[in-house]
Amino acid sequence: MTAEEIPDVWVDSELLVRAIPNVPTVEPGQDLFELIDDCLRSARMKVLDHDMLVIASKIVSRAQDCFVDLSKVEPSQEARELALLVDKDPRLVELILKESEHISRKREGVLITRHRLGFISANSGIDSSNASPPVDRPGDGPWVLTLPRDPDGTAASLRASFREHHRVDVGIVITDSWGRPFRRGTMGFALGFAGIPALWDRRGATDRDGRTMEFTEFALADAVAATADIVAGQANEGRPITLIRGIRCGSSPDNSKAILRESEDDLYA
Repeated sequence: MTAEEIPDVWVDSELLVRAIPNVPTVEPGQDLFELIDDCLRSARMKVLDHDMLVIASKIVSRAQDCFVDLSKVEPSQEARELALLVDKDPRLVELILKESEHISRKREGVLITRHRLGFISANSGIDSSNASPPVDRPGDGPWVLTLPRDPDGTAASLRASFREHHRVDVGIVITDSWGRPFRRGTMGFALGFAGIPALWDRRGATDRDGRTMEFTEFALADAVAATADIVAGQANEGRPITLIRGIRCGSSPDNSKAILRESEDDLYA
């Protein structure tokens, strides 16, 4: 995508970032649009054009029944050998391998892969936190959740539902958390999105001294995800849906593929 094709972006001098309250535990098969719409209505929150709804991937995974009972996973010989090296459950390692394209880094306690969706992540994004299955689900566990199957598709579907039912043009961002090379801690990133540009291309703009900017591309979708992640929380907050207001951009065809580096250009792949 060229600089001319990326929609203009306007950012107000202040943003509204508000978690939607009282989101219930999501069950497999639940309609996410209906759930979000009900929560907005209960909170008396109205969604406007250019608003962004940021949704934690965990509730998408739960709705899509991405639960895995590790007691039912049979690890391969490759997974068993790798598990000894990284000191992890071989059943979990088997699942990590199935969700990944290749291994990026490995050492005791650490297994970093290129996920099937194209990004680099620890454990292929598989998580055991907030992964308790429905009460009637058979199996001994331990239980884990894989990432949603098609985050971009889910985001596009939710965006279309808001347009159909409420006649509003919103951006949808589905988030997860990851670490970064040479930096401690995790932060939110855009796992999938629809209706906003992946990058805010500032090339050709001028700085305060009149100098033309030549290289700056701002990671808008990831910045939105990280902003929402602050109020969403990472533990028992129960705030998986966030509304952000104050960023306005033209409708964009971008999805998460637009923000990925090609593997040959990625020094950490």
